[in-house]
Amino acid sequence: MFVILGFIVTFGCVFGVFVAHGGNINVLLEALPFEIITIGGAAAGAFLVNNQPKVLKATMSALPSALKGSKYDKARYMELLSMLYEILQKARKEGLMAIEADVEEPHNSELFKKFPTVGSDHHVLEFTTDYLRMMVSGNLNAHEIEALMDSEIETHHQEAHAPVAALTRLAGALPAFGIVAAVLGVVNTMGSVGQPPAVLGGMIASALVGTFLGIFLAYGVAEPLAGLLEQKADDAAKQYECIKSTLLASMQGYNPATAIEFGRKVLFSGDRPDFAELENHVKGKK
Repeated sequence: MFVILGFIVTFGCVFGVFVAHGGNINVLLEALPFEIITIGGAAAGAFLVNNQPKVLKATMSALPSALKGSKYDKARYMELLSMLYEILQKARKEGLMAIEADVEEPHNSELFKKFPTVGSDHHVLEFTTDYLRMMVSGNLNAHEIEALMDSEIETHHQEAHAPVAALTRLAGALPAFGIVAAVLGVVNTMGSVGQPPAVLGGMIASALVGTFLGIFLAYGVAEPLAGLLEQKADDAAKQYECIKSTLLASMQGYNPATAIEFGRKVLFSGDRPDFAELENHVKGKK
């Protein structure tokens, strides 16, 4: 919603002020199709050359999410922490081997089914069960598991930021492609120097549309989308850091109620439930 509103404001202010100032919108409309094909086509071709297929696929998958609100809110994190609490509470009361069946077949586990939002998230489920399995096996200590977690979170960070980097590079190239289109327009104008001034003026105006369009698409469309996807990637990474802090605290001997406090503290302040909220929520899940 805010993305669409932002684009409406951006386009409305730029083109609205141009018209209100006496600008001839027909000049833009006549030149836009050719400039869009030149700049858009060149940018699309360069984008294909500059990115591996997996990055192209990730970017195409990430762009629709830019139009949606963030799913990483307080309610989701309270459910995540409640799920971790129940797992650790069961392990504390019945022993680590008691959660082995839940860890090996999480989709059939009644424990995970109680938390439909995070329990149905494949990435969260895989990350959580992988390290719970290591805890059950007892072959690795907390420092070794922490190092593994850090490596996996870093890999996730790099993958999530690949579309961001791709769009940022595209935003940096668009003004240059705008200049290319403008130069071609100037070359075309210079080849028609015998034409009347009114005709030459129109041709120069059309050429300048290329420069305008390249800069506008870069800083009015591509760059804002890259920034939004970067924020969403950072939001997604927080849930893994939350799981990491909670499980490591448990491995260091803290009880489940204290362990989830470690997880709660790493969350962004706007999405972090306060102590009383989380405690009441967890007690309701018991």
